[in-house]
This record gives sequence, structure tokens and C-alpha cells, in this order.
Amino acid sequence: MAEKQLILGSTSKYRKELLSRLAYSFTATAPLIDEDKEKDPKLSPKALAEKLAFMKAESLKSSDRVVIGGDQLVSFEGQILGKAHTKENAVKQLMAMQGKTHELITAICVFDGDKAIPYTNITRMTMRTLSQSQLERYVELDEPTDCAGSYKIEKHGIMLFDKIETDDFTAIQGLPLIALNKILEDIGL
Repeated sequence: MAEKQLILGSTSKYRKELLSRLAYSFTATAPLIDEDKEKDPKLSPKALAEKLAFMKAESLKSSDRVVIGGDQLVSFEGQILGKAHTKENAVKQLMAMQGKTHELITAICVFDGDKAIPYTNITRMTMRTLSQSQLERYVELDEPTDCAGSYKIEKHGIMLFDKIETDDFTAIQGLPLIALNKILEDIGL
């Protein structure tokens, strides 16, 4: 029997780099869903991340593939914070979160043929209290406009935090490698 092809259902350069750390051969492919159309405001942040991860993986599944789908969002005071897209919005997001704790929800779903294997990591992150000029300097330094929550923990974003509570630091970057590696080993890859 031929070995199944491993597919990362993502175009994220961060997720590609993370998955490469596990030394599997894989192909990254854009999921076949319109994420914006699937966002249901009635869902909790956790349920939404899980739904999107499932749908991304499901959209690429087939009997000869193992497909990984993932979604990440920031839950802050009952609201979902997405990507800022502009430096001004990034500073606004960081200003609102400073001195407070938010949750970074990272959901994955692995499809082995028709079998779905979900996993969700919730990391609690407490930001330091910083001035607007400090946050503006940070945004200029890392340009985190393409990241949920407007920070890049793998770069200089670590300096924004007082406390991080997580089971898997790589989940903060977009793919919980500890859990994912176990799932892939359990299915025989």
C-alpha cells in the first residue's frame, strides 16, 4: 500500500515553517473554502476556530491523503481580534490588550481519509502595560499586521508579555507541534 500524501491546508508561511520542523515531507495547499463566508458570529471563539480548522482540512480530504487544517484567533473580552492589516490597527489592538490577559485559540483538524482528528490549544497571554510610543516602535520593528492579535511571538513580540500560559509554545505561532506530531505518529506517518 502506498504511503499517504501529507497536505497542509494552508498558505501561511508561519505554518509551513512550523510543520517543516517535524521533518515530514508535505505539500502546502490553499483550502477550498471561503473563510469569511463561514464566520458565524453566533459561535464562541473556540467553536469558530474549531469549525474553520475542520472545514479547511475537510475541503482537501481524500482517501490517499492526510490533511492538516488549522485556524487561530485571539479572544479578548468576548470579542475576536483578527489580523490588523494596517500598522494603525495593530497599534490600536495592542493598546486595547495592554495590561490585560487574552486567549490565543489555535485549532487544528487532521483528516486521515474520512476520519477527522481535532485538537485545540488555548494559551493565556498577559500583556505588559506599555506606552503608545513603545507599541508603535514594536509595530514598526515586527510589522505584525498579518498576525492575529498584532504580535509575532517568534520575533520581538515576546517583549510585550508579562506571562504566557501554554502546553505548547509552537501553538502561539500557529501550529501546536507537540499534539500534531503525536496525531501524525498515531495514524502511522
